[in-house]
Amino acid sequence: PGGPGGPGSAAPKPAAAAPRPAPKPAPAKKGRSKLVLLGVAVVCLLGVAYGAGLLMNHSDVPKGTTVLGVDIGGGTKEDGVEKLDAALAKRAATPLKLTVDGKETQLAPDKAGLSLDSQATVRAAAGSDYNPVSVIGSLFGGERTVEPVFPVDEEKLGVALQDLAGGSGTVKDGTIKFEPGKAVAVPGKAGKAIDVNKSMGSVRDAYRAQVETGTARAVELPVVTREPTVTQAELDRAMKEFAEPAMSGLITIRAGGKEIPFGPAKSLPQILSMKAVDGKLVDVYDKEAIDRLCAGVFDGVMITKGDGKKHQLSADDVAFAMKGALMGKTPAERTVTIDLDGNG
Repeated sequence: PGGPGGPGSAAPKPAAAAPRPAPKPAPAKKGRSKLVLLGVAVVCLLGVAYGAGLLMNHSDVPKGTTVLGVDIGGGTKEDGVEKLDAALAKRAATPLKLTVDGKETQLAPDKAGLSLDSQATVRAAAGSDYNPVSVIGSLFGGERTVEPVFPVDEEKLGVALQDLAGGSGTVKDGTIKFEPGKAVAVPGKAGKAIDVNKSMGSVRDAYRAQVETGTARAVELPVVTREPTVTQAELDRAMKEFAEPAMSGLITIRAGGKEIPFGPAKSLPQILSMKAVDGKLVDVYDKEAIDRLCAGVFDGVMITKGDGKKHQLSADDVAFAMKGALMGKTPAERTVTIDLDGNG
């Protein structure tokens, strides 16, 4: 008893477990650290480049700015305008080549309200460009492209095309010709004429393309079939109410004690014509022919005008007097004395 394992002996205690060593920290991944450092370096480099670009590019027009391939950057706005005009002004002033129903004609840009606005273009390009791509790119010769400004005077262009339509189309308005001793009615003729509304867009596009490329290519303008604006009824009216009475005999114009006759055989056919205005025929007087035929007869004759001052009697004054005389039926009615005092 009392021996090991005997009655009354205490049971042996289990041995305490040895403590586990703490886990070692995982070694840092070297590749990731290098990427972070590289990223920081790139950001710093870009920041330095951006700052350098802003510092160097302090001109009115940023470096590398181009318009239609013309470099206008790196200087003042005035410099940019001079560069743009030197390169493109000739192109912008070159007449457009147009074709109307197979006939070629030209249209001057300035008369048609077409232009390249160099100043507006440079103003749009001026000022600091804070776009990082543009700023940094300027350090390495990068370009910043600016669109040219092409203002269009729509009203002026429309008028120019209307005038062009009258001279280039095949439609002919009725008119009256004044020949020695008689007036001759000339009926109108239907034909083709420019479609002004559709042509405006074609002309705008052609002008822009000409300035951009430097090449003047003929542009076919759309046409429509049109009837004469002067009807046969209007032609008959103009003959009866004006042309026939005008050529019915001699007229005499007097002023300042001097006078000069104009007859249907020689003088009046040189002076008179008619033109269509909104479908009506109106009388027209050739002022150069009047001056030539007067041959100085009224030189020194003064007339008081609306400004209260005296002026040399002019072809306009003679033409105004003729208008009344031509409608007269008797020799007395066909003689007009010009009022030199401005009372009538």
